[in-house]
Amino acid sequence: MPQIITQISDRLHTSWQKELANVITDPKTLLELLKITPEEYQQHFSARKLFPVRVPRPLLSRMKKGDINDPILKQVMPLDSEFTITDGYSQDPLEEHDTVAPGLLHKYKHRVLMMVKTGCAINCRYCFRRHFPYADNSPNKVRWQQALSYIQNHSEINEVIFSGGDPLMANDEHLLWLINEIEQIPHVKRLRIHTRLPIVIPQRITPALVSALAKTRLKSTVVFHINHANEINEDVIQAIEPLIAARIPLFNQSVLLKGINDDANTLAELSEQLFDSGIQPYYLHLFDKVQGVAHFDIDEQTAKKIILQLMAILPGYLMPKLVREIAGEANKTPINLA
Repeated sequence: MPQIITQISDRLHTSWQKELANVITDPKTLLELLKITPEEYQQHFSARKLFPVRVPRPLLSRMKKGDINDPILKQVMPLDSEFTITDGYSQDPLEEHDTVAPGLLHKYKHRVLMMVKTGCAINCRYCFRRHFPYADNSPNKVRWQQALSYIQNHSEINEVIFSGGDPLMANDEHLLWLINEIEQIPHVKRLRIHTRLPIVIPQRITPALVSALAKTRLKSTVVFHINHANEINEDVIQAIEPLIAARIPLFNQSVLLKGINDDANTLAELSEQLFDSGIQPYYLHLFDKVQGVAHFDIDEQTAKKIILQLMAILPGYLMPKLVREIAGEANKTPINLA
């Protein structure tokens, strides 16, 4: 009987890969499934050439049918305004072209960012890496070994951040191998995983993944990317419970996006929902000025006003830190509210 239960559990948790294979890639299909007349919006569909559409079906279920302004839909719906070239915006706003090894960025003194996978389950239209040369940094074990050698040779590095793309696009076997290799580097103390995948496909939190993070000698944390309270449903809450039970700290970082979460009440609802679910609000990022999606941007003065309003609503421990990432700086830059 225990063997049968294990087999059933394994089948349930391999469904994340089936969901991954079944993502929606056609904006017309996306709108049809949401009972929105696609013909009214077909002028926008060509923007998929600039950045492919990818929408997991578990996330689709959280979008309001018939509502073209649904805050989740607006994060993934291509728009013809993406063809607009805007002064002051860049294809590489954080200047990440200088990797120290294939797929390895050493932007901050004690931390490195490792692009474990270059793909994502979902393509967020505002992605600051939508123009990143992933083909030149596509990971494999040979390139991972080059990255590991760099980390081994730089004793100042005490934390490795798994990023991408989305690092959880890698299967559990590959992740376990990589974690085991990093464990052998004595000066590395912490492992951080930045991911959106378990939010859009909750089944990605598998027993094997939880076990790997719980058993490693590295202090593991997971940082989710959630922009709106509607992204959190019961499936997400249940999926992250094993991580909480394993005492793995969970954090969230959001991006301030025009028309999606650019008011204090919406952000307050997000922080409340995060905390109720066991996730600590952490960062609220000002928009990275990536070319093609300036329509998401909020100017700094407006952002400050929103944060001051938010401070009047939330207790301090639910307040995300308002920050901007500036290319070449040694750390994220906090926004002075004065």
